[in-house]
Amino acid sequence: MKFYVYMVICADGTIYTGYTQDIQKRIAQHNSSSQGSKYTRSRRPVKLAYVEILPSQNTAIKRERALKKLSHKQKVALIEKYKIKEY
Repeated sequence: MKFYVYMVICADGTIYTGYTQDIQKRIAQHNSSSQGSKYTRSRRPVKLAYVEILPSQNTAIKRERALKKLSHKQKVALIEKYKIKEY
């Protein structure tokens, strides 16, 4: 089973980090429903900027925590280094 750790850039320029099993569904939730995170609800639209695929939920949670500890500047550098095409 795959898990995705992701970062989205919010409309106000902040970066939200999370993990999920279904990246397309989760991004759609962030942008359109009450199932998106409380943080992103008031910062729509969000744009997918970074994704990692991990083999287990435990690994994904640990990686999410590590990414959340990075400074904004470090997150931007990581996003720039591994730039993805718009999802």
